[in-house]
Amino acid sequence: MTKFSMVTHRNSMVGARTRVEDSCESGLCPICIADCPIFCEVSKSALRGREVLYPLREYFGDSTAGTPKDFGFSYADFQIQFEVRGAKGLDEIDEDQVIFPNADVSTKWGNIDQKLPVVIAGLGSTYVAKRNWEGLAMGSALAGVSLTVGENVVGMDPNAKFVNGGKYPKVVDTEDMKFRVESFRKYWDGKHGDIIVQKNVEDTRLGVFDYVTSKLEIDSLEIKFGQGAKAIGGEVRLHTLERAQLLQERGYLVIPDPSDPVVIEQWKEGLIPDFERHSRVGLSSTEEVLEEIDRYRSNGAKNVFIKTGAYRPSATAWIIRLGVEGKVDGMTFDGAGGGTGMSPVSMMNEGSIPTAYLQALVVGCLDMIKQKEPNAKIPTIAMAGGFANETQIFKSMAMGAPYITCIAMARAPITAAMKAKYVGEVIDERAATPSMLNSLGFPRDKEADTLTLSEAFVEYDALMRKYDEAIPPAAIGVYTYFKSKLGVGLKQLLAGGRKFKLDLLSRDDIACISQRAIDVCNYWNLGINSQEKIDIEQVKNEIYSGHY
Repeated sequence: MTKFSMVTHRNSMVGARTRVEDSCESGLCPICIADCPIFCEVSKSALRGREVLYPLREYFGDSTAGTPKDFGFSYADFQIQFEVRGAKGLDEIDEDQVIFPNADVSTKWGNIDQKLPVVIAGLGSTYVAKRNWEGLAMGSALAGVSLTVGENVVGMDPNAKFVNGGKYPKVVDTEDMKFRVESFRKYWDGKHGDIIVQKNVEDTRLGVFDYVTSKLEIDSLEIKFGQGAKAIGGEVRLHTLERAQLLQERGYLVIPDPSDPVVIEQWKEGLIPDFERHSRVGLSSTEEVLEEIDRYRSNGAKNVFIKTGAYRPSATAWIIRLGVEGKVDGMTFDGAGGGTGMSPVSMMNEGSIPTAYLQALVVGCLDMIKQKEPNAKIPTIAMAGGFANETQIFKSMAMGAPYITCIAMARAPITAAMKAKYVGEVIDERAATPSMLNSLGFPRDKEADTLTLSEAFVEYDALMRKYDEAIPPAAIGVYTYFKSKLGVGLKQLLAGGRKFKLDLLSRDDIACISQRAIDVCNYWNLGINSQEKIDIEQVKNEIYSGHY
């Protein structure tokens, strides 16, 4: 893969490209002409300004965005090491038992039992999360994994009710938060996975944690420090003047100012396509955060989590220290590379610590803590930032053993929900195409307009037999992606290594296959060998002990 930079012929994230392919280092064509029919990033910016900072605005709410940049080090720089001798993690070790369906992929996220090592990371007020929430919530509950309600959900709810709470209004009722919680609990078995609620500065001011714990019986809470996609607060687009004014009244920063008479007039004339809503970032001290954690505990929280973005190493170390000192139940570290809604493209591409580098830093810091204080209790750890398949999950958990128990995902399950929802609509309208059937592996002689949900979704019939009611296709899609693809894929990888439980994974289950991986792992003393050095003493012992 070639190294990605913004100096490419095409920048698909902002909808720009150059007239010729041999771009200069600046990103401009070698010869820039006055009558060029193409909009490069600079020329588009000359017309649309700040809009070009973000992924294509016309797809906001119906898309997710992530960076295509090659950071020089990823989970592809590790190779899984398989085994042919014996097996671990089974009650009986014989050929009838050493089969991949017997692998156990259950885990813990904090004090929550999980059927799979996956948690859906904070999906908040972005429209793409709201529009696909039913599928995400029901699908994750069906799969027995946790789902996190992200920031600003209460503040963005036009029907939320507030009372005067001093400096800031306090929420007393909200349709959207109730919808999000109830959607998950509809198919929740009460044992596996849980609904977690996250909060940022705005949520704190509005009293969101007090509301969800007292009114909705939420006992798993997450404090958000940031995300890997950007180092500023959450952002969304607002499509009406009334909505922009409402959120400004609730304390949000809205750009342009919807109370400005000039802006109002420009809106009426169609000169402003939409408004931007921005969130604030926190300025908490060590003492304030630790006191906050204690307060949630005393109020009955069974799980207190921390979610942070990929800030500089010293800031990340500070947050790790906070989590361990505060005895939180879990911490999520979100690396550069992913994003769900509206993050500045330049931040996604050029800022934050890429996920694999971030994991090396996190694991290295946790090792330091255990070296300093062997009895220190380490919270369960989740990595996030561009995960989509079972090999990435396996490698991350092996690299982070024994700390990492889950992988947090957002873009991938949203994609599963969006596509499954779309396919469900196509089937309902009898509008499937031959190319769609071909992509799904159906015979060429099958009539496209006869496609059914039962045929399209491999888990459809099993779910219908269990629940005997119509389940939204989006939920079936998320469940199928988690259980049938990631779950079975992980079982196969575990069986390949002859380790039939996730907690048996160790760092010698992977090997570095690039010099960058070797350098990063050695720098943080992770004990992960290169492919040519792994098992070298065992290799010598096997060969020299032979009778030839």
